[in-house]
Amino acid sequence: MAVAELAALIRERQPCVVLTGAGISTESGIPDFRSATGIWAEVDPFEVASIQAFRRDPERVWRFYRQRIDLLRQAEPNAGHLALAELEARGFVRAVVTQNIDTLHSRAGSKEVVEVHGSIRSAQCLECLWSEPAEKVLAQLEERPAPLCPHCHAVLKPGVVLFGELLPAAAMERAVELARSSALVLVVGSSLEVWPVAGLPLEAPAFAIVNRGPTALDEQAILSVDAGAGETLSALVAALS
Repeated sequence: MAVAELAALIRERQPCVVLTGAGISTESGIPDFRSATGIWAEVDPFEVASIQAFRRDPERVWRFYRQRIDLLRQAEPNAGHLALAELEARGFVRAVVTQNIDTLHSRAGSKEVVEVHGSIRSAQCLECLWSEPAEKVLAQLEERPAPLCPHCHAVLKPGVVLFGELLPAAAMERAVELARSSALVLVVGSSLEVWPVAGLPLEAPAFAIVNRGPTALDEQAILSVDAGAGETLSALVAALS
C-alpha cells in the first residue's frame, strides 16, 4: 500500500527531486558513518576527517581516505541507485541531490546529480584550486604518503567536504533551487540529522521519506515509509510502469 501511495504522489506532484543519504549506499556494502556501528563509532572524525586535521597532518588524513576511496571505488550501484536512474529516464525524477561521496548515482546512470558533500572522483589543491582526478591521486599514493598538486606542489585535499569546511556553494545553491522549484522532494536513506542539507525538504511544497527507522522530519512528511531503499524504489518503478 505504501508504494502505491508513493507512486500516486510522484504522478501527481511533478517535478520530483530526490534527496539521498547513506541509507541508499549501505545496500552496496558501504558502511554508514553515523550509525551505532558506523565508522565514527571507531574513529574520531576530527582526527582524520576535519580540515584542521588535514592542515595539521595531511598524511594521516590521506591514510584514512585512501582506504575509504578504495572501498567506495570497489562498490557497485545497487537496486536503489538503478531504480532512481530509471525513474529519471522515464521523467518521474528531475534530479538527485546526494549527501553521499561514492559517485554511485552517476555510475548507475543518473544524469542530474548534485553532490553536496563532494565526492571521491577527485582531489583539490587549496592553494591554486587545481582538481586532480582520482586515478592520478591513487597513482601518487603508491609512491608517497600524500598526493601533491602537479602545478604548485601543495598537498592535495580529498575532494570531499571535511568537518569544519563549508559545503560547496554552487552545489548547495543548485540543491536549494531544485527543492524550491519541485512539487515533491523524495528523501531516500537519510535520517535528516545533518544540516544544512537536512533542511532541503522544508524548501519544497511537500516531501515524502523512505528510510529504515525514524527521521527528524517524519511528522512533517506527507508520507513516511519505513523500509529499505532498494526494495522500495524497485517496487516504485514497477508501480509507475
